[in-house]
Amino acid sequence: MNRRNFILASAGTGVLLSAGAGWLSIDPHTEPLTIDFALNQLDQLMQQEPVANGSWNLAQVFTHCAQSVEYSMVGYPQHKSDLFKSTVGQAAFSLFLAKGKMTHPLDEAIPGAPLLAKDANTLLAYERFKKSLLDFKAYTGTLMPHFAYGPLSKAEYEAAHVMHFNNHWQEIALNNRAT
Repeated sequence: MNRRNFILASAGTGVLLSAGAGWLSIDPHTEPLTIDFALNQLDQLMQQEPVANGSWNLAQVFTHCAQSVEYSMVGYPQHKSDLFKSTVGQAAFSLFLAKGKMTHPLDEAIPGAPLLAKDANTLLAYERFKKSLLDFKAYTGTLMPHFAYGPLSKAEYEAAHVMHFNNHWQEIALNNRAT
């Protein structure tokens, strides 16, 4: 690594670590970061007539989450630079993992992913997301590097996928009527 890249990487990591220092004093998220937990939450969610109240509708949220899981197995269409992934990306993921949850712009598409159709069928998008989680759970092949975090182990990807879904869950309202 040349001196300029080292300075940029150090500065970016230092800013991110400073911004995230408060995160480390917060108790980690206590829910398990497992595919089984996410599948259970997803099924419970669909029994309560959910409605997305953010920029994306529910079908778009489910499709976006499914894309992320699928891309971990087949490869993301676009990546941040290797320098970004090895510095800021890895530092961000480490902070998210320490906290047990992530935060990201909830209407930010995966770079290079197909546009999220506003008129997509919610049930089909839910089934796609659920299938992607089941496929990931059963997957034994080589996982592809994350577009921002770089290479992740299966356990790290599992946590990342669940944290990602949990972050999007914040913009989903539930109809609590008994079914």
